Amino acid sequence: MTMNKKITLVTGGERSGKSGFAQKMALSETPHPVYLATSRIWDEEFRLRVLRHQADRGPEWTNIEEEKELSKHNVEGRVVIIDCVTLWLTNFFFDNEKEKSIDEILEMAKQEFTRFTSQNAHFIFVTNEIGMGGVPIDPVQRKFTDLQGWMNQFIASNADEVFLMVSGIPMEVKNR
Repeated sequence: MTMNKKITLVTGGERSGKSGFAQKMALSETPHPVYLATSRIWDEEFRLRVLRHQADRGPEWTNIEEEKELSKHNVEGRVVIIDCVTLWLTNFFFDNEKEKSIDEILEMAKQEFTRFTSQNAHFIFVTNEIGMGGVPIDPVQRKFTDLQGWMNQFIASNADEVFLMVSGIPMEVKNR
């Protein structure tokens, strides 16, 4: 069976059910999906959280940890969840915010997205709608909120389908 390239974006607020929805979608398409985790381990509590999430997924998943260079992983012909765009962008942001503008960081992330999604796979990107809660007081958070919003728009414009999660309920936003 030949797979056609497909990009899905699952977005919403924190604890809205995004990851669970993405995992069910992936498992409905293949018995052995890929879970590409983009988070850095910030502290011991977060390390334990990551271990819990890995244990919850089970042995059917191929787990890959990658902070920024998604394209160095061959996922050709696979169904792959990228969880999450927010943590992935956080890595770009904090590695570059002192030397580069938000526009330059955004361009770096867009180029990496394009390289990665040039593969023939079903990409399920999980992201957060962090800009729905008002304008942050902190200038660093305002810059990151802008970066996140622009990247979400870029991914959505390239996506075949977009789902917004609201209180555990998926709402289809785009389906081409």
